[in-house]
Amino acid sequence: MIHRRKPVRFVSRRHQAGMSLLEIIIVIVLIGAVLTLVGSRVLGGADRGKANIAKSQVQTIAGKIENYQLDTGKLPTKLEDLVTQPGGSSGWLGPYAKEAELNDPWGHALEYRAPGEGQPFDLISLGKDGKAGGSSYDADIRYE
Repeated sequence: MIHRRKPVRFVSRRHQAGMSLLEIIIVIVLIGAVLTLVGSRVLGGADRGKANIAKSQVQTIAGKIENYQLDTGKLPTKLEDLVTQPGGSSGWLGPYAKEAELNDPWGHALEYRAPGEGQPFDLISLGKDGKAGGSSYDADIRYE
């Protein structure tokens, strides 16, 4: 009985399974680009949502200021008067607001001025940057 050896076949690199280093780098770059695009869309949506919440919040707090005025016959001297009864005020039926409602969605305190510019009071959220002025998400949101 004669044993025959199977011929050894060398497989060329072209026929090997797997990916080259260049192909792996290209895939990683493409994945990074997709994640960057998705991340910017998601984070941009968060700022847009906070801006919409701030607009609603300014309108809501303005309504609570008006309720305070109806009950006491005067505007509050500061926003905290909506949370705790100020000394010497009659007719106060509060609390009209919670302490957390006096900050905008970015954590900055709402600005309140009485009298306002051309209206009984001004109520302002200074936007994402917390500074007066600005554009886009940094723009001030005012009660009109």
